[in-house]
Amino acid sequence: MASLLLFVFLVEFAVQIVNNFGTTIDTFLWALYSYMPTEFSRKITEQRKLQKDYLKCRTDLRATSSQDEFAKWAKLRRHHDKILADLEGQKKAIDGAKASFDQKMKIIRWLSTRGLQQVVGFWYRKDPLFWLPAGWFPYYAEWIISFPSAPLGGVSIMMWSWASAGFVTLLSDTIRSVAGLSMASKTATPGATENPSTPKETSEKKTS
Repeated sequence: MASLLLFVFLVEFAVQIVNNFGTTIDTFLWALYSYMPTEFSRKITEQRKLQKDYLKCRTDLRATSSQDEFAKWAKLRRHHDKILADLEGQKKAIDGAKASFDQKMKIIRWLSTRGLQQVVGFWYRKDPLFWLPAGWFPYYAEWIISFPSAPLGGVSIMMWSWASAGFVTLLSDTIRSVAGLSMASKTATPGATENPSTPKETSEKKTS
C-alpha cells in the first residue's frame, strides 16, 4: 500500500496546485492553443490583421477632412464601419470559444483531481492503507482513523487523504508566508538614521 499512500498524497498536492494556479494554467494553455495550427488559430490571425487594418483606417479617417475631401472621407468611413463590424463579430466568436475552452478545462481539472480522488477513495474504502500499533490508541481514536469502512485499527484512505490535504495546505501557507516576508524585506527601505546632534560648546579662551 506504500504506492497508494504516495498516490493519494500526490493527488492532494495536485489539487493544491490547481487551486492556487488554475487560472494561470488556463491562460497559458489558451495562449498555447491559440498558436496551434488549427482553424481557430487562423481566426486569431485574421483578427490581428483586422485590428491592424482598423487602426490604419482610423488614422487615415482622422487625417481626412469630411468637408474638403468628402468622397475620400465617405469611402474610408464605409471601410472603417465594415472592419469594425467584422471585428465585433470575430470578438463574439472568440469570446464564446474562450468560455467553452475554460469550461472544458474546469471539467478536465476536476476529473483529474477531485474526480480521481473520489474514484480511488470509493474503490479502496474498505482497505487499510497501514495498521496502527496495537494498543497505542483508544478505541474511539481507532474507530475515527478507520472511518468509514476500513477495519478497526487500520488507517482508511479517507483519513489519509484528509491528513495529506491538511499537510499540503499547511506547507503551501508556510511557503507563501516565507515568500511574502522575504519579498517585503527586499522591498522595504530602511529609514534614514540620523546621528543625534550634539550642541557645540563654545568657550572663549582668554589670551594674555
